Amino acid sequence: MCAQTQAQVDGDAPPEAAAAETNAPVAPLIHPAAPPPSVFNNERIMGVIPDYQTVNDSTKAVPPLTARQKWDLAIKETLDPYNLFSAAIGAGFSQAGNQTPKYGVGTPALGERFGAAIADMSTQNFFSAGLVAVVLHEDPRYFRLGPQASIPKRLWYSINRLFVCRDDSGKSVFNAANVVGTVMGIAASNLYYPNASVRWQVMAGRLNTSMFGGLTGNLMSEFWPDIHDRFFHHKHD
Repeated sequence: MCAQTQAQVDGDAPPEAAAAETNAPVAPLIHPAAPPPSVFNNERIMGVIPDYQTVNDSTKAVPPLTARQKWDLAIKETLDPYNLFSAAIGAGFSQAGNQTPKYGVGTPALGERFGAAIADMSTQNFFSAGLVAVVLHEDPRYFRLGPQASIPKRLWYSINRLFVCRDDSGKSVFNAANVVGTVMGIAASNLYYPNASVRWQVMAGRLNTSMFGGLTGNLMSEFWPDIHDRFFHHKHD
């Protein structure tokens, strides 16, 4: 008996050889499908600050977000651990000087301030990335201009994105999702802020703070990848 025939008798022949000998079909190998890529940017600015809403390469065609994905974005931004930590820090500073919202002093007041900070963040995300973006078919993401443009152009772009965004068809439109959504979120705070903080001056100040925060976020989203590649990338090579 030849060596190949003896191996088959001993059960050591590969399945393909045995199948060829008996004319039996060989079952194809099934590889698990790779998970679909995330529609959100999972990189973090400085390694900690979430940047879900940024599209890093806007030169490529990017499909619009579905209504479900817009709500998912609002939820991710609200529940991210960094944003919850920031709310706690903000409540602490507000408590230290009995600042707005004026809940007073003491441990219960600190808890109320933290709850108000979470509610502020939640309502603004609900209206901006969620409700208004869905109803008006606007894209709440920041489409980064990138290093192919000059720095002055990128600075101006970061500023005007507060008031200009893409709609779901890709056209530039008034950024109602940001402006109107922010105003609606601030107005909703009247439901849980103490009476001393429910004044138009306070609301105007909070609108300025929110817009400045949005501008800071745009600038970081626009320029952080350049800073990272310039000063940190080669350290890991």
